[in-house]
Amino acid sequence: MAQAATRFTCQACGHEALRWAGQCAGCREWNTLVEASKAVPAPVAARGGRMALGQAAKPVALRDVSAPEFDRLLTGIDELDRVLGGGLVPGSIVLLGGSPGIGKSTLTGMALGNLFAAGRSTLYVSGEESAAQVRMRAARLGDTALGVPVVTETSLGTVLATLEAERPDACVIDSIQTLHAEGMTGAPGSVGQVREAANAILGVAKRIDCAVILVGHVTKDGAVAGPRVLEHLVDCVLLFEGERERSYRTLRALKNRFGATSEVGVFEMRGGGLVEVADPSARFVGEASGAPGSCVLCSMEGTRPLLVEVQALVAPTEVVPPRRVANGVDRNRLAMILAVLARHGGPGLAIADVFVNVAGGVRVDEPGADLAVALAIVSAHRGEALADPDGRPLACFGEVGLTGELRSVGHPDRRLGEALKFGLAPILGPPERERMKGLAPQATIRAALGSAFSRQRLQAA
Repeated sequence: MAQAATRFTCQACGHEALRWAGQCAGCREWNTLVEASKAVPAPVAARGGRMALGQAAKPVALRDVSAPEFDRLLTGIDELDRVLGGGLVPGSIVLLGGSPGIGKSTLTGMALGNLFAAGRSTLYVSGEESAAQVRMRAARLGDTALGVPVVTETSLGTVLATLEAERPDACVIDSIQTLHAEGMTGAPGSVGQVREAANAILGVAKRIDCAVILVGHVTKDGAVAGPRVLEHLVDCVLLFEGERERSYRTLRALKNRFGATSEVGVFEMRGGGLVEVADPSARFVGEASGAPGSCVLCSMEGTRPLLVEVQALVAPTEVVPPRRVANGVDRNRLAMILAVLARHGGPGLAIADVFVNVAGGVRVDEPGADLAVALAIVSAHRGEALADPDGRPLACFGEVGLTGELRSVGHPDRRLGEALKFGLAPILGPPERERMKGLAPQATIRAALGSAFSRQRLQAA
């Protein structure tokens, strides 16, 4: 009887089974068995049962290692190239994740079209759409996108053979969850299939110096779907974020071996595809309402300062417990800020619904957004606008501590410079070691609230 080519390994204890089961027989954990290729046993010495040793490798000092220079592949999309660290690196693997319909295929289609127009060999592998469907979608991107060769295939072996035969400079595989490895019984998109496909593509890409973009699905929580090892295997992880009902999209780098992490690019979806937003701060500041509950945050996204509008709404409620809704900021962070406000000089909102939103569909994950969220909430509760008599919104940044103090955040000089460019001085923020132009330092959240709501009277005087 032929032995099975695959095994099911428990991710908790390492127990192996011939068939999948809901519960591991070794550690009794549920849903931990994952399909994997059968490992070839290592040779064992005849005496003592000890593992046979291979030939020893000779270590080499890093200064003696040759580091060849390589030219990056410029996609022609400045925002994408900046997030990648200067373009695609030959032989690298980039994982691009995002919600359905967010524009992943549009972004990769535009990038391949620009590379094709620049004389680079390209390949688009589609496992979700037919060639006719890909052509219909690429027609709105221009003639350059229509020149990209396309292959519609879900067999991993066929995709690898095509890469070896064509040897393109850049390739997009849309998506990694659709590939199926022969010899494995799991369905496409399962943990074992995704891991096997990623390992095989990685080996071929490194050998032929092909820059591969793997389009990946995301879970309901917004994380990249598949095994965590997938993010460790690839060289760069990009997350395409935004709301399909809104036109703005953000491209965020979660991992990058060849550039800065947490870098962000901003796009706007239009009829002809994605359009780069070279100065997103001007867009967001220009749309700031200046009404009660509005505040401008001086945030840092990677190496770029970004001004975004934080809006809040406070409404009385009879629902117990009251609702806490946060779009664009962490909901747990919102709960902490409300607790600090109630304890250190702000209003108690235990019987009110609180809604916080970052305008434009942008998501801000840094702690420097705490002060802007707090000021917007208090402004909405009091019904007083934070704008000055000329209609300019209040700009601020800073982390709120549990004891009510304002703590420093990174790159205050860049945040101030971006706000001063739009004439938003004075800017509220935590005290800094050096005096900075345009900064109105505040030591505590209580002091910041006093300065923010006396700002109009002080300027009028």
